[in-house]
Parts: sequence; C-alpha cells; structure tokens
Amino acid sequence: MSQPVYDLRSDTITQPTDAMRQAIFEAEVGDDVYGEDPTVNKLQEIVAEMTGKEAALFVSSGTQGNFVSVMAHCGRGDEMILGDRCHIFTSEQGGASALGSIHPRPVHTNPDGTLDLDEIEASIRGDNEHHPVTKLVCLENTHGYSGGRVVPIEHMDAAGDLAHSHGLQLHVDGARLWNAAVALGEPLARILKNVDTASLCLSKGLSAPVGSVVVGSKEFIHQARRNRKVAGSGMRQAGMIAAAGIVAVTEMVERLADDHENAKALATGLSKLDGIQVDPADVETNIVYYEVAHEEITPAQLSAALKAKGVLSNPSGGKRLRAVANRHIEADDIETILGIFKGVLAEGAKVEANGTYVYG
Repeated sequence: MSQPVYDLRSDTITQPTDAMRQAIFEAEVGDDVYGEDPTVNKLQEIVAEMTGKEAALFVSSGTQGNFVSVMAHCGRGDEMILGDRCHIFTSEQGGASALGSIHPRPVHTNPDGTLDLDEIEASIRGDNEHHPVTKLVCLENTHGYSGGRVVPIEHMDAAGDLAHSHGLQLHVDGARLWNAAVALGEPLARILKNVDTASLCLSKGLSAPVGSVVVGSKEFIHQARRNRKVAGSGMRQAGMIAAAGIVAVTEMVERLADDHENAKALATGLSKLDGIQVDPADVETNIVYYEVAHEEITPAQLSAALKAKGVLSNPSGGKRLRAVANRHIEADDIETILGIFKGVLAEGAKVEANGTYVYG
C-alpha cells in the first residue's frame, strides 16, 4: 500500500468534485466571444448577484482577473496604490507595469493585511507634470502573505470612502474572498458594498479546476472584457469550465468553514511542538504560516523531511513555511499530520561528512 500524502502546499491543489465533473460533461455551451455561451452567462449572473454588482466577467485566473481590472481603471503612466506584500505587487510578475505601463506605488502592509489609510492618502498624487496620476487603490482580502487574515469590513468601507473622496476607484483582489465571507459570517455583497471592482477565484478552496470572476459596473466589465481579449483570453465554448464554477459558488462555499477549523487545529498543535513557532490566534481562515525555531534546521530541510513522510508544506521565505488547509484534508488527518511533524522533529538534524545538515 502506498504512503498517503497530505498536501498542504496550497488550496489550489484541490481536485474538482464529482458534481463538477458531471456538470462539465452536461454543460450547455456556445461561443463566449459572441457572448453566446449560456453556462458562462449563468455563472456571471450568479456571481454578479452574490457580490451586489451590475455585471461580471469569467476569466482564466486570478492574476488575469487583477490584470484586466487594473488595466480598466488605469491608462499608460497612471498610478495605483497597493500594499507592499499584496499578490498584485509581489507575485504577478509585474504584469500591470510590464504589459499595462501602470506605475505601482506600494505602501506598508500591516501584519493583519490592512493598509494605513493616512499613508494611502499621503501617497495620492494629482495632476502634477512631474508625477504619475493616481487612479486606483488596491486591497487584498483575505490577505495571503499575512496568513490568510481577514480584512475587516470597516477597513474596506473606510478605504472606499477615502478613494472616492479623491476621485479614485477601489479594487479588491478577492482570490479568497469567499473565505473572508465565511469567517465574517457576512454576504459578499456587504463586504464589497463600498468597493468598485473585485476579482474572485473559483479554483482555490472552492475546488473548481480553473477560473476566476471579475465583478463591477457594466461599463467597467465592458472594458475588462476588451482587456481580456487583448490578453489572449477570448474563450469560445468556455461553458465546459464555467459549469464547474457554478457548482463551486453554489455548493462549496459553506464547507470552507471546515478548512478554517482544520487550519486552527493544525496551528494549535504545531504551537505545542518544540522547534516550531506559530501563534494560533493569527490563523483566521485556512492558511497557517509557521517558523522553524532551530538554528541547525532550515525550512528547506524540514520541508524535505516532511515530504519523505508524506506531508507537503513549502518554505515561504526566511524561517517560514506555509500550510494551507483544503477539502482533501479531513479533521481526522490533522492528528496524523501533527504526529508526522513530531516524529520528524524528534529525529533532528543529522550532519553529513561534508558538514552540511540533513534534516530527518
């Protein structure tokens, strides 16, 4: 019997459900470039209604969703203000500037994923011939690099008020916004009430195989659709994949609470192990960042040792590693995973002949 694998690298590893596979098989399709795919149109209508926005657009990924959004808000040489640890700034290959000629103005990201509103306001630039013109403010909710922290509705509202008072728009990278909604016990429409546009992923905790949805006004979606086309993503019979997205948003949202509970249990267990540092209070959704507290053990060595025992958890810079609960990790698996951690830590670091440490 093969060794079981507990994959905690990300919630992007989730496989489509049986219901999704059946929906894909049965999907009614048409040419989406002509706006004639009924399944894509249905998905867009559902998500627009859920988020309280006029319209929605199905795109291939969260990165593409953010890209077509900021392109719709900003012209060449315009500026967007965003956090220095947000996904758009750190992990999308600088696409907004590389392909859109949009100037990023990063501000400090607080540990809880919020941005200082005074710093945002101080960074806004008007029509001065020496400066780019600020057009957009971006937030991220939940905030990935802050450990899946939930940005409070009050902060979202205040950021919207600030942006709008200066004639700016507010875009939210909501790759895991459904996680935020479940954690807050609030509908998406309330969370996004004072937000102009957002991009929401289907392919993380919701388990769809591919895709995101961008939401906003009809005018914004019209421009975003144009941007999607120029980015090479005019999709034809896209209902084949949108069908899985419909199952994702109608059947898979409530179960995200299970991931949150399992992540909290994992963090609580890890906090009790010698050689690991983590504060369970920081875990608000499904992401756990933990640190190696051992001078002779690197995150890469710990990751390799865990992998050999069937637990996948990736290093994430410095002393940190990341574990993401997902629907393939059951509550009963957490104790097994913690037992593997305990065993690996007990083995310690072994010194090879060349003086390097091999962990586990």
